[in-house]
Amino acid sequence: MDQRRSPAAGPAAALCPCLRAARAAPASARAGDKALVTADGAIHGWIGGGCAQPAVIKTVRQALADGRPRTIRITPTDTTAERTLGDVLEFGMACHSGGTLELFIDPVLPAPRLMVLGDSPVARALAALAPRVGFSVSVAAEGATEADFPDAEQVLATDDAASVREALPTPAFAVVATQGRRDLQALKAALGLRPTRLWFVASARKAAVLKQSLVASGEDGQQVAAIVAPAGEHIGAQTPEEIALSVLAAVVAARRAPAHATADTAAEPLPATTVTAQEPAAPAHSCCGGAAKMAAAAVAQTAEAAAVAEAPAAAPKKSCCGG
Repeated sequence: MDQRRSPAAGPAAALCPCLRAARAAPASARAGDKALVTADGAIHGWIGGGCAQPAVIKTVRQALADGRPRTIRITPTDTTAERTLGDVLEFGMACHSGGTLELFIDPVLPAPRLMVLGDSPVARALAALAPRVGFSVSVAAEGATEADFPDAEQVLATDDAASVREALPTPAFAVVATQGRRDLQALKAALGLRPTRLWFVASARKAAVLKQSLVASGEDGQQVAAIVAPAGEHIGAQTPEEIALSVLAAVVAARRAPAHATADTAAEPLPATTVTAQEPAAPAHSCCGGAAKMAAAAVAQTAEAAAVAEAPAAAPKKSCCGG
């Protein structure tokens, strides 16, 4: 079961129903009992007495940290050791009740926040598309209006870094899609929010120049270096809507990345060959007059090498260029 996210803002919590309860008096939990448990250890409902609660609270905090559900079993032993039995995490419970409980820890998290900076066609398309895949969207751009971004939860008509930082909570992800209009201002505002990941819709060449300007103006060099540009997955996007889709695909990939992924891996930029709205990449041409023929030639050469390795006496095949 995948993690569930509530569209409403609020504290993260986990729903913890009791799946099975092998009771021996005086254990009091029964199958079907449930509680909502928050990260601070507050329990709203009933999942058994004090012996079970520490194990539940510990597991809830782990589930809220990585968004992954878990099944736990709390069983009477002489020690409080933990062990993994298949898909079940078992806790020993030195308790007089003698009962065994099995609970499902199901994290319910607020929708992840996506911050969009800029009032470009790509920014508008991204702000419209992101809520449809579970993101809460905030927008900041000089002169932006709610009519321009009807699907966003928050719209700020400024990209001033101090104003944005004061008005908006820290987002999980941020995308700067200014496309030449107030690029530096938006980048500074985004950096001030300290998002988990930050993408910039621009060519690698343009991004490099702006990153140098950011560092020269006093921005933290490590944070600037982590800006991902060009932004988006390489899908050959050309229209603003397609570019927004490619960027959103990268955001979704970051959201769903394994919890053990390192920060260095997460911040790794896309290859410089990625096509962006600002600087489309020119297609490479082979001697035969086309990228498609070049690709076919590469495949043919690979097959030829394999054939030669298996049968050295075989005559080599000719390439598409007649060699």
